[in-house]
Amino acid sequence: MRLRRAYGIALFLLPMVALGQNRIGTGEVQKLFNQLCASCHGENLQGGLGRSLIAGDWLRINQTLTFAEHVKQGDVEGGMPAFGELLSDAQIRSLEIYIQEVRQQTERAGKPLVPNIDGVYAAGGYRFRLENVVEGLSLPWSVAFLPDGGLLITERSGALRVFKDEVLSAPIPGTPEVWPRGQGGLLEVALHPEFKTNGWVYLGLSASGGERGGKAQGMTKVVRGRIRGNQWTDEGVIFEAPFEYHRSAGVHFGTRFVFKDGYLFFSIGDRGSMEMAQDLSRPNGKIHRVFDDGRIPTDNPFCSNAAAYPTIWAYGNRNPQGLDLHPQTGEIWESEHGPRGGDEINVIKAGNNYGWPVITLGMNYNGKPITDATSAPGMEQPKHYWTPSIAVCGIDFYEGDRFPNWKFNLFVGGLASQELHRLVIEDGRVHSDEIMLKDVGRVRDVASGPDGCLYVVLNGPDRIVRLVPVE
Repeated sequence: MRLRRAYGIALFLLPMVALGQNRIGTGEVQKLFNQLCASCHGENLQGGLGRSLIAGDWLRINQTLTFAEHVKQGDVEGGMPAFGELLSDAQIRSLEIYIQEVRQQTERAGKPLVPNIDGVYAAGGYRFRLENVVEGLSLPWSVAFLPDGGLLITERSGALRVFKDEVLSAPIPGTPEVWPRGQGGLLEVALHPEFKTNGWVYLGLSASGGERGGKAQGMTKVVRGRIRGNQWTDEGVIFEAPFEYHRSAGVHFGTRFVFKDGYLFFSIGDRGSMEMAQDLSRPNGKIHRVFDDGRIPTDNPFCSNAAAYPTIWAYGNRNPQGLDLHPQTGEIWESEHGPRGGDEINVIKAGNNYGWPVITLGMNYNGKPITDATSAPGMEQPKHYWTPSIAVCGIDFYEGDRFPNWKFNLFVGGLASQELHRLVIEDGRVHSDEIMLKDVGRVRDVASGPDGCLYVVLNGPDRIVRLVPVE
């Protein structure tokens, strides 16, 4: 009963957490634009005394002058005041993001993505329909395909279920207790690469180690176990941070998995404390590597630093919401949920610093700037980014045969945008980005199925669907 009550509180908090991604075109930055810019460029950016900011390449004024330089210096002959002494570099950067937000809203409003009268979508060079696979779920977060044709499904409330032969099981007894606070709960599920012989199932979750100062504290935890006789058994802890690293915030748990060469890579978000992502002594805001039994490799990049947390593989990550292994190159690709703007796609490499919060392509949810810096020496640039934010979430490379032209494309889910994106990757670069689905629900996760279909985990309505080709 106590667990259900806590989960109800968590559900109440979810809209407030998600609201940040839905504040496009609002907040302090909108007030700043209306105060200084709207009289010339129009409140809707369509133009007036000044040029339209909706059309054209506004980020570069000419061959030598950028938008930021233009705002600072002004153009007396053209009627543009100089704002260099009035606005900070970070405020100018926030105005750039605001203009990008409004431009994207305008563009997408003119390009709705809806199925035809028969429920058939046309995108990515194919015609396909959405087929419901599992309904009646409660905030599903992740899915794994069992060798016998069944599905393992996590629900954020803490339930692990099996769906097989059109039947959804009751929650499997014995699974670890979760800390269902805010974005936390039972999150990732994945099978060991040798599952057929060893039966190991891995779970990522938020867990609480107790209270500090009268407040419950929690952190990301990784366990593995087996399912025998519809019971969770043989549980072992793969990763659990000491209580001193637990925090009361209910955000940014990360928690996605990649298996490679006997290792398990997993993500932990910054837990709402952005500065800790740059602190090597702390586990949050990092990608981690352990052996698949939880042992710590002695060749991890910071193991020689006695002050560093030994499982760290890469750092400077805000809230990694997707991890997947490129089927051809073996590279680990990551999706990172940014602030307001600055959602990223990265390739994760040993010891690299991905910049958060020193550099970012986003701003605070309330429209106030974080920094004007979008790059810095020694910090990685994303392979792709979204500003405005799509509230990026799970990712997966398509490996099926039913959509041959999608082979090895990266599919990316968006929560607040309610979009499914298809990224074409060539020579390690994102060549194109196409929206495949929109307004069918919050896209929590995506997975390439053994049947060649593409599976999508949706929140609101809570269900799992698959994309099925239409001849």
